[in-house]
Amino acid sequence: MADSTVSAHPAEPTHHAERPVYVIGGGPGGLATAYALRAKGLRAVVLERSDHVGASWRRHYDRLHLHTTRRLSALPGLPMPRRFGRWVARDDVVRYLEKYAEYHELEVVTGVEVSRVEGTADGTGWLLHATGGRELTGAAVVVATGYNHTPRIPDWPGRATYSGEFLHAGDYRNAKPFADRDVLVVGVGNTGAEIAVDLVEGGAARVRLSVRTAPHICRRSTAGWSAQQTAILVRRLPVRLVDRLAVPLAKLSVPDLSAQGLPRPDTGLYSRVVEEGAIPVQDVGLIDAVRRGRVEVVSAVESFEDGKVVLAGGGPISPDAVIAATGYTRALDDLVGHLDVLGAHGMPVVNGARTPKNAPGLYFTGFVTPISGTFRELAADAEKIAKAIAKDTGCQVSRLPA
Repeated sequence: MADSTVSAHPAEPTHHAERPVYVIGGGPGGLATAYALRAKGLRAVVLERSDHVGASWRRHYDRLHLHTTRRLSALPGLPMPRRFGRWVARDDVVRYLEKYAEYHELEVVTGVEVSRVEGTADGTGWLLHATGGRELTGAAVVVATGYNHTPRIPDWPGRATYSGEFLHAGDYRNAKPFADRDVLVVGVGNTGAEIAVDLVEGGAARVRLSVRTAPHICRRSTAGWSAQQTAILVRRLPVRLVDRLAVPLAKLSVPDLSAQGLPRPDTGLYSRVVEEGAIPVQDVGLIDAVRRGRVEVVSAVESFEDGKVVLAGGGPISPDAVIAATGYTRALDDLVGHLDVLGAHGMPVVNGARTPKNAPGLYFTGFVTPISGTFRELAADAEKIAKAIAKDTGCQVSRLPA
């Protein structure tokens, strides 16, 4: 069986009829797309800048689990093992991705970072500029570098001169370094909420959670029925209808936390997903921690001043450490920004099987935040992308040996 990780010197095809499809990124989206292409007999080469597949998952905090079920999170062609449990842990996700590349004999090239993608001079393919001055020519390109690519830290006044301990959530691993300390977590997405709970359970003396916009919170599972299953059922319904349906459900399943600083949002749940990419917070202990006062909800951070954190509408506070769970940027500008394929906030104008009108043969996967589960949508998009490439550029793509 061929190794799933090969030399960091991918061969440069000499003729357009022998060009592979290059997949940029060895995460779940990139691997799933490579398999789907391989299943159609097309050669796909995955270019991964780190030394291993699943690099972003390896960097996540220790307690992280998928918020979607094991059964509905498998990539095409390989179920997740039952021993992983219903909510798959971070390390098991990494093991699964490693096994996925090996099992499907994917051609993964590690240690190669693509810095720029542009059309070939003759207009028949794509030229990739990569590590070490490499120039690789492909029949098509799939960008799968991930939604959470580069840590984003707001430009708070005074932050650059703040002398206290400050880290982005991407650098947080576990609560051990914060035992018996006063910690401020900024941001109440799923990451911020789970880190706050982890700190409480890990022995932090005080945990405050800075909230700018109250999130929608839902139970991860109710009586064995997962929130993901509900999301799959309603995903194709009109947005406003789902917003209305979500209100009574939230009142039945989630207590009113207004007195603790987390009022029910005044915007619709699904509207927030579609318009802002804000996925509801899956409760993994936050509700109980807030109700018991173990996590204190405070207002948004306005600035940093004299070694303190200034909150909106309140006085300055002096935590021992600040953890910014403020999200990530896609960092696609240098890679493809010159191709006029990015829209608002640096996001691709298309995702999945669609290709930009001005850049045929260039595909993007993993740049949306689906309510029904990221892994599930990556799996579906992989097969759609492979079908589109086989149809539109199949005659130019290198074929695998029969």
